[in-house]
Amino acid sequence: MTRAPKQKGALKRRVLKTVKWLSILGVVGLLLAVGGFYYLYTVTDIPDANEDFEAQTSFVYYAGGTEEIGSYATQNRVPVAFEEIPQELRDAVVAAENRTFWTDSGIDPKGIARAFLNNATGESTQGASTITQQYVKVLYLTQERSYTRKVKEAILSLKVARQQSKTEILTNYLNTIYFGRGAYGVQAAAQAYFTKDVGDLNLRESAVLASVLNNPTNLDPDNGRDARQELKGRYDYVLESMAELDMVEPATAEKALKRLPTFPEIDAESTYGGQKGHVLTLVRSELRRLGYSDEEIDGGGLEVTTTLTPQAMKAAEDGVLAAKPEGFGDKQLHIAVASVEPGTGALRGFYGGQDYLQSQLNWAVEGGMVGSTFKPFALATAIQQGYSIRDSFEGNSPYEFPDGLQVRNEGVGPDGLGNDYGSSVDGVYAMEQSINTAFVDMSASMDDGPAKIYETAEKMGVPPPEADQEYPGIPRTSVDLSPEDTLITLGRARISPINMANSYATIANGGERADVHLIEKVVSPTGDDYEWDGPTRRALDEDIAADVSYTMEQTVLEGTGATASNLGRPAAGKTGTATNDDDEVSSAWFVGFTPQLSTAVMYVRGDGDDQLDGWLPSYFGSDYPTDTWLAVMQPLMEGREVEELADPVYVDGDAPDGQEDYVPPSTEAPEPAPTQPQPQPSRTPSAQPTPTEEPTPTEEPTPTEEPTPTEPTDDPTILPPPPPEEPTPSPTPSQGGSRGASPSPAADTGPAQRRTTATGTPVMAARSPWTTGWLWPW
Repeated sequence: MTRAPKQKGALKRRVLKTVKWLSILGVVGLLLAVGGFYYLYTVTDIPDANEDFEAQTSFVYYAGGTEEIGSYATQNRVPVAFEEIPQELRDAVVAAENRTFWTDSGIDPKGIARAFLNNATGESTQGASTITQQYVKVLYLTQERSYTRKVKEAILSLKVARQQSKTEILTNYLNTIYFGRGAYGVQAAAQAYFTKDVGDLNLRESAVLASVLNNPTNLDPDNGRDARQELKGRYDYVLESMAELDMVEPATAEKALKRLPTFPEIDAESTYGGQKGHVLTLVRSELRRLGYSDEEIDGGGLEVTTTLTPQAMKAAEDGVLAAKPEGFGDKQLHIAVASVEPGTGALRGFYGGQDYLQSQLNWAVEGGMVGSTFKPFALATAIQQGYSIRDSFEGNSPYEFPDGLQVRNEGVGPDGLGNDYGSSVDGVYAMEQSINTAFVDMSASMDDGPAKIYETAEKMGVPPPEADQEYPGIPRTSVDLSPEDTLITLGRARISPINMANSYATIANGGERADVHLIEKVVSPTGDDYEWDGPTRRALDEDIAADVSYTMEQTVLEGTGATASNLGRPAAGKTGTATNDDDEVSSAWFVGFTPQLSTAVMYVRGDGDDQLDGWLPSYFGSDYPTDTWLAVMQPLMEGREVEELADPVYVDGDAPDGQEDYVPPSTEAPEPAPTQPQPQPSRTPSAQPTPTEEPTPTEEPTPTEEPTPTEPTDDPTILPPPPPEEPTPSPTPSQGGSRGASPSPAADTGPAQRRTTATGTPVMAARSPWTTGWLWPW
């Protein structure tokens, strides 16, 4: 027990000795750090600001990286003197960014220490920059985030603070810093946000410019409601800070806090004229998706290589101008084109609509209801479930669901409810003639048909309603696409031409899907580079893709897409039309491919939902859209090797409900012999004749029995149950109809209105469920 005090004393001496040495080491370390900092301070020179700053322009190139498309301006900057900058704007920026600006030494030691601690503990890299440091970073340094750069930033800030007055630093800062919208400096920012000179800004406008400095992208009021709300929060902080620092009277600040200033409509820059503006805007959108900020895009010196080619861009624009109807301006008629390369997903060309300076809507991205161009997804799904393109489906009109919902084919037919093609039409003929009842029968016959068709479409290239990394696209979402849509196969979904072209490219590539993309490579001065390396993924079995491709090839050779056969080489495709809530045809499509290129064409009007029938000379997808497709593809295929499409495999399996195969005797629609009763439409495919039974070919009906279209059409229609009154007898279809004939409405027939096609064939349109409880044609 007598030794305990000695042990305690020895321990105390050891602790004191350790503390002493640690203190000595700390002092030595501090002296070394101070000495090292002083040495770096003496040997570090302020670089040439102008030279470094001008090197930050970002350029966008065509595929290959040699021919320039355009650039994102970093030098949209007009320097102004200190006296030209309103006092309210100077005060707002100081209150927002650096309250101690007028008294500090150019750096914030506490902030730097806090940033180092966060970075050392694995937290996100922090800045803690004064106005002087921000000025130095933008003007002299790169955007690299590292300890070395921060040390250099602190040294240069101290040097600049010693060489320039606070007034000079603030003036240079306000003439240099990025405010968003490509504007560097307060004069460019005043023009970009308020179309006025900086000297004319008021308190509210000055507070906005001081606010957007914090995050030019997220706080730009033009970027949507969320951005405006974020801006209001930052705006309030700036004004409250000004009041706290006695820069503005509290009552004045309180009045300004009530609302943001008015933001005028800003005209786009002339450098964005024509299709170039659509390209640069879409490239910016894709760069943002890849994680690049607007500051990096506009001032980071990026070199962006796209997948676009000058030839494909020119072919898209020239094709539209050559094929569109005369006398229809771009302000009302919107035509979109997109060409995607099978196997790579590279977007080679597109046409987004009218001059970007007149409208910033890119219809190749906006899209519209796709109508019957959705049918290949349904056929692919049916084959996956065991059906064959030789299996038969209901071709007579209308098709009635158990709940009374009716779907009809195009035309009028003998009873005014659509053309009849026979009770047993195979998958090839159904695709050729775009027979709605056959595809609805097909969907209803499957196990969970609509949901399975939805899954197939996603796998092939149609993005889901909510963005998903597994199913990307341009844009990354589709509208009105639902696995619960009973009539999904008739194409109510709104999908972009870019994504439709890519989905069909999956078929052209033997079922192997590549994600569509616009950016091939990004080279950054900081070494933070990007290069596309997206793999392909199996979406369809190769044999199934071959069979679907074959039916679409027959559509071009024998069916609604016959105009495309003038390409003079193997091609496959599908036409489509869709209608709006007012029973008006609102979109017309043709999407087709060769083995080398897949191209989608869409015609819409107004806001994308306005009426085409009765306005355009013809509204069928088989007309202007197919003509446009041909005009686009001809120069792109010229000189290329002629490649064959896949031969049919006739994949067959065990279809639901014991359906059996049959081989139709001809390309005419088969139907039962006249002596046999005609089966009623059902949710399952019609029973097939046994091998010993020879189906009777359909005889050509006389005009009094069953009028048929004089040329293939693809007007999909959904009807309510037949009205109690008989419809007015239809006029006899005209022979050899011309595209130039305008569709005109016929007499009112009660619950449904009758109109005629360009060929004179009457078309029945049903009323909208949102106003009358009746369903409408897609």
